[in-house]
This record gives sequence, structure tokens and C-alpha cells, in this order.
Amino acid sequence: MSLTDKEIVFVGGKGGVGKSTTASALALLSASEGQKTLLVSTDPAHNTGDIFDREIGGTPVKVAENLFALEIDPEKETERYIDSVRSNIRHTVHSGMMEEVNRQLDTAKASPGADEAAMFDKLISLILEERASYDRLVIDTAPTGHTIRLLSLPELMGVWIEGLLKKRKKTNENYSRLLHDGEPIEDPIYDVLLERQERFKKAREILLNPDTTGFVFVLNPERLPVLETKKALVLLEQYDLHVDTLVVNKVLPEAADGAFLAERRKHEETYLRMIEETFPKQKRIIIPLQPNDISDFDKLNLFSRSLKQES
Repeated sequence: MSLTDKEIVFVGGKGGVGKSTTASALALLSASEGQKTLLVSTDPAHNTGDIFDREIGGTPVKVAENLFALEIDPEKETERYIDSVRSNIRHTVHSGMMEEVNRQLDTAKASPGADEAAMFDKLISLILEERASYDRLVIDTAPTGHTIRLLSLPELMGVWIEGLLKKRKKTNENYSRLLHDGEPIEDPIYDVLLERQERFKKAREILLNPDTTGFVFVLNPERLPVLETKKALVLLEQYDLHVDTLVVNKVLPEAADGAFLAERRKHEETYLRMIEETFPKQKRIIIPLQPNDISDFDKLNLFSRSLKQES
């Protein structure tokens, strides 16, 4: 099964290896095959607009035939996410407590992890609802550490919410026994948590389905990208997320000549062998180093055709 057979493809990797270019090229390849494709960037340092040389924001814009692009803004998504929490809470607490609730939520907005939770919430919406409008989603993630946290959130938050639900249910049972003669009480917060648990469960099922979702890591034939990719794959395996394909980018082409490049090629061959030995289960796509930046549509189109070659 090729990359363009999956409904959802996540593209990850170390910063600077060509991850955004690969994601954009893969999305373009999908679109050229007649698939209505949405390219989603979750990287706070968005490069998608630069690659397609146009403004791309928080709503999908058409960048080519069958191809749409979207850049998720962490700040805006965090604001939207906190506002949704504020709205849910407003109807469940005493009006006199709302000032303190708002203060706590404003603090939470600036806390570590708030942007990732908001980003994940948006990603779930894309996967569960907006995916119906497209044949394929290609998701360009931020550098490796962020990718791992993002993809592990369904598991972690699912467990966390399950714990909250158990505590909430126990509290409600105790409360109803004391004040309502054992009659069950309405609890909007419990209902909200239950709904979120169901969404996390559905998202996780989709992420874990190898027929639906594929994971691609981009690396260069150099020591640090190889080591970082190895660590990432081990961590993702712990969450039953399996990377099926590696894109080995910026490999010296055979035609490159000169004493310096000959020496560089010997150095590179060491890491190409290391990649082959370290990742025997993954398909490998070798992308040659280009003489110029991928700075226009024609060069991106040429790059996208290279993604068809698997080893």
C-alpha cells in the first residue's frame, strides 16, 4: 500500500530535514491523482504559505487543483479552546464564582501544554468532522518532540478523562444519597466529559487503523536525524503507532562530482547503511539533494514525483 492510499498521513521529523516540503509534495501528489486533499500544518513556524507563495490561515484555501491548505494557529486555537471550556462551565457554577473561574482559565491559557491541548482539539475536529469533505488529509507536524506529544494525546487524555469521570460519578452518587434520596442528579460537566471521552476514543481508533492512517518520518543521512528518528519510532511504538515509511531526503545524486563531494558521499554512505540496518521494517524513499531550493510549484511537482519511489 502506497502513501497515497491512506486517508490520513502524518509527516514528522527533526527540524530542518525537509518535513514541510515533503508534506506539501505528498499532498500535491495526492491531488494530482485526483484526490481532494487537505494539507494541514500544525507547526507553529508555518512554512506552507512560503512553499506555495501565498497567504494561508486558519480556514482552508485552494492552492492547486484538488489541493487545499490550512495552517492551525496555536494562539487562536488556545483562545477558542479556553472559550469553549468557559462556556461549558458558565452554566454549571454559581454566578458569584465566575470571576474566579475566569481568572483560573486565563492562567490556564498561558500554561505549558495549553496550546498542544487546543491543537489536538482542532485536529480531532478535522479527523472526525471535516475529513468528510476531503479524500485525504496530509498533516505536517512540528519537529519530533511535538509530534510525539500530539500523537500520544488520545491515549493520555483518554486515561485522564476516564479518571475524572470515575471521580465525578462517585461524587454524584454520594451527593444524591445525601440530599436526593438516592435519585440521580443532572450533571452537565459529567456529560461534557463523557462526550469528550467518546471523541478521544474515536480519534484513537482512526489513528491506530493502519488501513486509514499512515505515519511518515523525514530524515537526512546524518547522525543526529537518524538517532532522533530511532528514538521517535520507539516512543510511538509504545502507543501502538507504527511508522511505515521513511523519506531519506537530501541524498547526494550520483551525478554530483568533485573531490569534496566524493568524500562527502563516502561519509553519507555510512549513514545510509545505518538507516537500512536501523529501520529494516520501514519502506524507504530516497530523495536526491536538489541543486536549488524547492521555491516554486514546478520544483515541488518534481519533488512530489520522487515520492513514488520506494525501496
